Amino acid sequence: MASIWLTRKQSLAESTGGFHKNRLLDVAKEKEICVGDGAVRIPADALEWQFVRSSGPGGQHVNRTSSKAMLRFCARSSQHLPEDVRQRFLAREKSRITRDGSIIITSQRYRDQPKNVADCLAKLSVLLERALVVPRVRRRTKKPRSAIARRLTGKRLRGETKRLRGNQPE
Repeated sequence: MASIWLTRKQSLAESTGGFHKNRLLDVAKEKEICVGDGAVRIPADALEWQFVRSSGPGGQHVNRTSSKAMLRFCARSSQHLPEDVRQRFLAREKSRITRDGSIIITSQRYRDQPKNVADCLAKLSVLLERALVVPRVRRRTKKPRSAIARRLTGKRLRGETKRLRGNQPE
């Protein structure tokens, strides 16, 4: 089992909290993320991690631990994505992409950091799997003549009904 050293920047607020600057996290069994039967492989060094304090209830525990995981993946400049997958990914997630072409995925679902890291990786793999799917080209279908005739007959009858409502001598 390979472990990945993930570094995070220590803020001034965290410097007194007793946190370590480098954390050894058993994030993944391998040193890369494989998506879509190995079609896309993203090495761990292409992912940037940051850990911050979670929001919500939890009392002293939530105020002292940085269990929320934030994953930053620069999709625009990544050479690990094929060009067509990159374009689909950027188009699908354009509202979530930052100015520098990165996507930020966060997770604070769990109380411990490794589970939130795994959740971020799962979210990223779902987004990449969606981008791997080539959309089908829509072929325009022609309406049958019978449907066109039915529509025109209905319009004609409705117009006749309206015409008969007016101009009646008293």
